Amino acid sequence: MSTDADATVPAAMAPAKRAPINKYAFACALLASMNSVLLGYGASYVRSSHSTYISVMSGAQLFMKEDLKITDTQIEILAGVINIYSLFGSLAAGVTSDWLGRRYTMVLAAAIFFTGALLMGLAPSYALLMVGRFVAGIGVGFALMIAPVYTAEVAPTSARGFLTSFPEVFNNFGILLGYVSNFAFARLPVHLSWRAMFLVGAVPPVFLGVAVLAMPESPRWLVMRGRIDDARRVLQRTSDSHGEAEERLRDIKKVVGIPDDVSDADDMAAIVRVRNKVSRSSDGGGVWKELLINPSRPVRRMLVAGLGLMFIQQATGVDCVVMYSPRVFERAGIKSKTNSLGASMAVGACKTFFIPISTLLLDRIGRRPLLLASGGGMAIFLFTLATSLHMMDRRPEGKETAALGAVSIAAMLSFVASFASGLGPVAWVYCSEIYPLRLRAQAAAIGTGLNRIMSGATTMSFLSLSNAITIAGSFYLYACIAAAGWVFMYLFLPETMGKSLEDTAKLFGKDADDEDAAPAAGGRRERSKPSAELGDVQH
Repeated sequence: MSTDADATVPAAMAPAKRAPINKYAFACALLASMNSVLLGYGASYVRSSHSTYISVMSGAQLFMKEDLKITDTQIEILAGVINIYSLFGSLAAGVTSDWLGRRYTMVLAAAIFFTGALLMGLAPSYALLMVGRFVAGIGVGFALMIAPVYTAEVAPTSARGFLTSFPEVFNNFGILLGYVSNFAFARLPVHLSWRAMFLVGAVPPVFLGVAVLAMPESPRWLVMRGRIDDARRVLQRTSDSHGEAEERLRDIKKVVGIPDDVSDADDMAAIVRVRNKVSRSSDGGGVWKELLINPSRPVRRMLVAGLGLMFIQQATGVDCVVMYSPRVFERAGIKSKTNSLGASMAVGACKTFFIPISTLLLDRIGRRPLLLASGGGMAIFLFTLATSLHMMDRRPEGKETAALGAVSIAAMLSFVASFASGLGPVAWVYCSEIYPLRLRAQAAAIGTGLNRIMSGATTMSFLSLSNAITIAGSFYLYACIAAAGWVFMYLFLPETMGKSLEDTAKLFGKDADDEDAAPAAGGRRERSKPSAELGDVQH
């Protein structure tokens, strides 16, 4: 954005344009995010988050109910329980990613997805269908946690927001593919249609698992294992310049506790490797203790910000809107299954279309403006949706029914657009970059677990809640939560744009990174006075 001062600067002295996106880092982020296509295609909602997969479940439920003779309650449990199962996957991924590495954790996620898709597509009964959902849920938890963490650790600071939002982009592309799959297979015999929807999801994991092996390991994980030269090579390929690569390496080594002049061949690196091998089984326990039992003041602020954001993302009911969109369209007057599924494709298209808005703006205007604009829009459109549905309930045969139906559909699509252009992708970006290195994997796992619990709670309770207080009442409740979430984001979330991962933690306390680095170096940890109270964010 130009200013008056810019006009006085000669052309030869004008600031240089933004550096082009690092192609190697772009390719790494692209491959890491491919897992999210599987999440969106078959999970109950990944990352809105993410059956085997949400969009497929939204259509498959119509045919499973008829084929397997199951009840609405069983459908409700089947739809939402994958999010509970994914809690175990996300917690396991936090440990696995520190043990095996970020890359092999993604390979494991693809293998689990493949198994879950086969089990669900071939299940002859509700019980075995639930087994398939369990396996798929573990895969959801793995992929949800690892993709943004890996991308944030590989990406250069100038493009971290853009690249780390890729998982949400591909998740929504997967959702759109799921809606297309629903529409394409809807005309098959009932006993084949829903199976075909799930079995198609078993094909991509095979190719993705192989493709991920071509990616480099996270440079931060390599430094944690004492592989300094390997980390330097990755950073040189993923940074905007050689100087930035060396600066990133120095920052990472400082956090881990390795002196600047140590290389992979030096004794210090060997000591770090031995220490990490010995402590692999016990270090996770120490991290969990520091996170949950005795966190420092900066860490507590990070947890409040990260967990609060994950709670808000799902408590606003976005998974319910996506998963039960055919029922909402039915309330709006679209009666046939085919037309309802066709209208649901508009939901997937809306998410896929609006997601790039935040992707392109994250590193230009920042995280906070996008989150606040998104949260405000979601509250407004949820209230509009609830009001239109409420008026339709009171006048089911009135002249205004068609107009109210159009308003409700427009409000639903606007709500989805608001979510997709802000809170959906930005929450995952934000929570992948605020924690210090030693705590990042497990803290991200906790956030992913909470996100999945809330997604499961909302989707599993939506039908019962709507029966108790009507669909309109449910959306009024979600609108109130969205409004409260806007206040929370305004008060407690500082801006992280333009800061390295090592510097981002300092927003929650002056020496948050030093507190993390000191134990790794074997030194004495001293807590300094935090730089800001929890509510004193950068506006």
